[in-house]
Amino acid sequence: MNNRLAGKWVLITGASSGFGAESARQFAHLGVNLLLGARREDRLASVAKECSRLGAISVHIHHLDVVNTESVNAFADWARSIAGLVDVLINNAGGAHGVDRVEDGKDSDWEAMFQINALGILRVTRAVLPLMKSRPGGVILNIGSIAGRVAYEGGSAYCASKAAELSITKTLRLELNGTGLRVGSIDPGMAETEFSLVRLKGDKEKSDAVYAGVMPLMAEDVAEAIVWAANRPPHVCIDEILMMCTAQAAPYKLNRKV
Repeated sequence: MNNRLAGKWVLITGASSGFGAESARQFAHLGVNLLLGARREDRLASVAKECSRLGAISVHIHHLDVVNTESVNAFADWARSIAGLVDVLINNAGGAHGVDRVEDGKDSDWEAMFQINALGILRVTRAVLPLMKSRPGGVILNIGSIAGRVAYEGGSAYCASKAAELSITKTLRLELNGTGLRVGSIDPGMAETEFSLVRLKGDKEKSDAVYAGVMPLMAEDVAEAIVWAANRPPHVCIDEILMMCTAQAAPYKLNRKV
């Protein structure tokens, strides 16, 4: 792979696990500088140590809670003090909470999903854009989901929040046209990370059942797509990638071998 990212500054939110952590590892192989943010600083520190061993020029970590504007702004100020600029922004922080039907839904779950999956992207992008506008060829990649394209029962707020992510991405693509900055969305289907365990409130038995009889996407698969999209030449913008495991044809259509 032609490495166009060596020496660049890559900022990743939600970098303590899942797609974010694995993306950091894969970017590290390309000799980038990493700015990593997440709420779980102990796990973030572990990821940072791995990235340093894997070839990153430098790795810097800072607490980040994307639902809190003060935290986001403090994180952006920190990034400015460390690097002064950002070449690649990966808006990865996100998640799902609950599988209730609308009639049984909980305000706390709904609000958490919109705060993280939609408003979090807006907050982080607003705060980081001043560090990118002087860097034509920079990339913003938002991590969406097939759920933002196809609704399913028990997913009302999650699907809606991920549909919002896709609309935000498309809006940014229009607003930043002419700046040289590129904007895209990476939208995975079923992927085995901590996603289902969090969504199902820590119920491991139910979480394991989600993936029973299926070879789902792994964090490595999605991270590979993220890094590939970020590494395109400056005149190429990957607007959208929709990716699923072979066994999945839709959120509700799975070929389970059980």
